[in-house]
Amino acid sequence: MATIEVRGQKAACKAILFDKDGTLLNFMGLWGSWAAVLTDLMERKLAELGSPGGFNKSALLGLQTDERNRVIGYDKTGPIAMGTEEEIIALLASTLYAAGLPWNEATTVVRELNATAMAELKRRREAVPLPGLRDFVQSCREAGVKLAVVTSDSTSEALEHLEWLGIRDAFASVVGRDRVARGKPGPDMALLACRELGLSPSEAVVIGDSNADMQMGKRAGVVMTIGVSEEYGEEAQEAVYLRDADVIISNYRELTIHP
Repeated sequence: MATIEVRGQKAACKAILFDKDGTLLNFMGLWGSWAAVLTDLMERKLAELGSPGGFNKSALLGLQTDERNRVIGYDKTGPIAMGTEEEIIALLASTLYAAGLPWNEATTVVRELNATAMAELKRRREAVPLPGLRDFVQSCREAGVKLAVVTSDSTSEALEHLEWLGIRDAFASVVGRDRVARGKPGPDMALLACRELGLSPSEAVVIGDSNADMQMGKRAGVVMTIGVSEEYGEEAQEAVYLRDADVIISNYRELTIHP
């Protein structure tokens, strides 16, 4: 059994379960451009319906915008960061419903707009790994630590993004929201990943960038939960949303695996 060491803490483990967005890859690098395209399409549709004021991206989705209403960041506790695709579609459809479309038409329109935004996302392939990730993954493989992904994304999208990152083969299990009855913060994803890896949750570590990841790990009974916050090294108060993490890191260079 290997040992993971971080900020003076150690835990014996046989596996690491990673969240994907904001944990393996830079969230804004991938989903920021998708959100910009989708919200722009939504605003055009609302204008067509006679609602030229658009909608409040911050209040509805947790997106942060500049003075020109361009997407520049996101709330790590908001729908964009933690919600499923279906939840985002429902939120956006509610604005079209409020603008006068029947609910069934509103959801259909949002799905079509989302398909356009996703097509642009696939064209750009803007998946950027977090600092130190590739070296850490390689260290885990050399130490015999099994790796899995547990994400609120669909399994197919997760597999695609791992391919873009060039690390798909490193993960023996990939569990998306579509594979379990309950999503995060429920334990289902972690429990399924551990079953597929052939080990007990008490032999696994969870790494994620939201408190839902930490709660999932705690409820599954993992040995350690590690929160990822790129701002943590500069402003620790920025990571208060990871209150259930055993330890918080700003990048993967802070982690060491001992065989």
